[in-house]
Amino acid sequence: MQPHDQVLEVWGELACFTRPELKVERFSYPVITPSAARAIYEAILWKPRFRWQVTRAEVLSEPRYIALRRNEVKGRAPATRTIGQWMAGKKEPTPLWADGGEEATGRTQRQTMALKQVRYRLHAQIHPWPEHAGELAALETQFRRRARRGQCIYQPYLGCREFPAYFRLVDNGSCDPPPAPLDMDLGLMLYDVFDLSRPGASEDAACISVFHGTLREGVMEVPDYSSPAVLRAVSEAR
Repeated sequence: MQPHDQVLEVWGELACFTRPELKVERFSYPVITPSAARAIYEAILWKPRFRWQVTRAEVLSEPRYIALRRNEVKGRAPATRTIGQWMAGKKEPTPLWADGGEEATGRTQRQTMALKQVRYRLHAQIHPWPEHAGELAALETQFRRRARRGQCIYQPYLGCREFPAYFRLVDNGSCDPPPAPLDMDLGLMLYDVFDLSRPGASEDAACISVFHGTLREGVMEVPDYSSPAVLRAVSEAR
């Protein structure tokens, strides 16, 4: 059985899909990245038995930038495994102190070039891992049921967690509204930060991948992660 495209219309007041080459000041790509789109689908349904493969992103409103200044904490959150130990009570939590005391890491004001009033129509497929291939139909049904009801594991977001994403399921093949008439060479664009070729890769160190993004008539086609069009580093955690 071949997977079917699961289509969502997604919108929000603000979005920021940060370009990785601009380290300190956040500057957004003009279009949503595949990894940000994947995170929206995973917010609705995620199980370790499959992965999401984004196939297409349609831009329904032209990109418009807005300059923001935000106070950001300088320190970094620990690894996911450490946070899991905190949640399970196996380890004493160590919070990030923004102000006061010797433990404070401090905060800094940084510039953000974000997008405003964004709207996309996203296409993605459920790709079960080989041992769960027979569950595809049930997983697709579960996703459509949850998306139709507006159910999610956590609030989806548009690049940054403080920029919430709102969504609705497009289950009738509707192309209304049509994509914005945009042609744009996006250059090398971030594809994902994890190795999507195997289960459990999100628990390992980051494995950055990029691809050459192109917008044609408002549509960005996303190649499969296994495609030669996706340039990626070999994950060290094998």
